[in-house]
Amino acid sequence: MIGIDLLKQLISTPSFSKQENAVADLLQREMELLGHAVYRKDNNLWLLSAGFDLEKPTILLNSHIDTVKPVSGWTLDPHSPIEKDGKLYGLGSNDAGASLVSLLETFTVLTQKGQPYNLIFAATAEEEISGTNGIESLLKELPKIEVAIVGEPTGMQMAVAEKGLMVLDCTVTGKAGHAARNEGDNAIYKALPYLEWFKNYRFSKISDELGDVKMSVTMIHAGTQHNVVPDICSFVVDVRSNEHYTNEELLLEIQNNVHCEVKARSTRLNGSSIDKNHPLVQRGSALGLTTIGSPTLSDQALMPFPSLKIGPGDSARSHTADEFIYLNEIEEAVKVYVKLLDGLEI
Repeated sequence: MIGIDLLKQLISTPSFSKQENAVADLLQREMELLGHAVYRKDNNLWLLSAGFDLEKPTILLNSHIDTVKPVSGWTLDPHSPIEKDGKLYGLGSNDAGASLVSLLETFTVLTQKGQPYNLIFAATAEEEISGTNGIESLLKELPKIEVAIVGEPTGMQMAVAEKGLMVLDCTVTGKAGHAARNEGDNAIYKALPYLEWFKNYRFSKISDELGDVKMSVTMIHAGTQHNVVPDICSFVVDVRSNEHYTNEELLLEIQNNVHCEVKARSTRLNGSSIDKNHPLVQRGSALGLTTIGSPTLSDQALMPFPSLKIGPGDSARSHTADEFIYLNEIEEAVKVYVKLLDGLEI
């Protein structure tokens, strides 16, 4: 398959977030060799189906070109694609190079004949860091999108909902004093009720696919030395939202209950979902695909229109040592994508 050969080239080209220029150059050349007219903004690339008609709805096929940096446990060269026992090893093979090349091949197949919709293929940057120069920037250049397929490793199951992310910086203020005397107002002790609140509080709206909103205190810092009562205790909370709340709504409810300083680093990465009655999901169900909820963040969080996350590979392989994709997963993905989209009426 063309896709497998291309994936090997992508693996061989380091493409860490914000350092995707070389891989974008490579992908642009390869797409031009396939006969496509390639559009580019920074390190984001996109293709438009022939005869693009603004009277038709538009479907976006999207995956990302960046990778995380390799973890320390690799026993292979992360940038040397190795085929063994039906697997292709290499950094970004599973997340999300396999989805990228499968969607590109799908675009090529589907655009060989007329479809009742326009098709855009987009290969985007900075997904792994939810950067502002990735899909968020590209969407400003594109026409109205009716629905998107986001290529991420889901085992070709349909992720119809995805958790969002919000990181909170919380600060509790006390008063310093000498630890040997009954002085000061210990900020650590003042923080304890708030830590308990984050541990135990449950938001009322529960998702069928994603469950509860999840809050985890993940970092804490206080004190300067053993004999000084600390006047500041700061802690970090990781909040994973479901599709029933915006991050702004969650932040307001938290601030109404936690009476210390609570600041969100960003509220832009919201949870997302697609109606199970959407024609795209209905087509997938008719093909025997199952629906799931995804706990991991993707570019869906930055899409203000319905989107379905589906792609080859296993999310559990992502960001791990000796990452790999089964070659037959790529071949099967193209078949499923084409069946899912060919002639679809939206």
